[in-house]
Amino acid sequence: MSVIIKTTNLTKMYGNQKSVDHLNMTVNQGEIYGFLGRNGAGKTTTIRMLLGLIKPTQGQIEIFGENLFKHQKEILRRIGSIVEHSGFYENLTARENLLINAKLMGVYKKNAIEEALEIAGLQHETKKLVGQYSMGMKQRLGIARAILHHPELLILDEPTNGLDPIGIKEMRRLIKSLAEERSITILISSHILSEVEQLADRIGIIHAGKLLEEITFEELRKRNRKYLEFQVSNDNKAAMLLEKQFDIVDYEVLDEGKIRVYSHIGEQGKLNKAFVEHDIEVVKITMSEDRLEDYFIKLIGGGTIG
Repeated sequence: MSVIIKTTNLTKMYGNQKSVDHLNMTVNQGEIYGFLGRNGAGKTTTIRMLLGLIKPTQGQIEIFGENLFKHQKEILRRIGSIVEHSGFYENLTARENLLINAKLMGVYKKNAIEEALEIAGLQHETKKLVGQYSMGMKQRLGIARAILHHPELLILDEPTNGLDPIGIKEMRRLIKSLAEERSITILISSHILSEVEQLADRIGIIHAGKLLEEITFEELRKRNRKYLEFQVSNDNKAAMLLEKQFDIVDYEVLDEGKIRVYSHIGEQGKLNKAFVEHDIEVVKITMSEDRLEDYFIKLIGGGTIG
């Protein structure tokens, strides 16, 4: 699998403050990579460096296997992006806006604008002025502009920000179709875990400028397993019983007399009966699973993702 984006010790300082701190990121060809972190974690600064909009204080960026700083013009021709505001002329139509952008980008392919509008689902909205567009339509027009030149890589900074649920769903469908049907590698930043979870194949988690982890969602879900949780009067005695009578070793003793058992799912009745027979009072039984949000909160040291 080819590596499309690779950063090495990428760092950006603003005065004495590190906005991005020795970040080592890898985005592989054909994947949707979710760049996840709180607002202010360093996502937008990283993206602006990847697009050559600001220079790093330290570190290297390779895109398509080439040094960005040495081959910036050639590399950027192969990238489409949405960063912050759309910047369209609101007194013009979508087609008129894209025509201006096509000329600026040197896109002269016949039907390029119509094709981009159709991909973005705006082919029936071409007579309406952009000022009359909803936020979701403007974001999709941003995608249309980003794919005018048939890029191999899309970099999208918070593309669902400010959208209503319908707009978010439409944007999600569009991003997935670009990856699956057009084989475009996509880097998408977000502070919303649930959105990234529904889109990304792999994620990088950034906090206070540091990349804490890169992991596939498949691997992540394996870590977040179902469990039985018993709240008992004597957790030491209960743990010994689990081991001796049921050969259970995959369990965890928590505080307040709680024990989580990661095996024997569905056999809570049998375990409860054994506890009672050995004079262990069972106050509460629940069956649950670790939530992804719990994992992220642990990883970033508390608080919330959003």
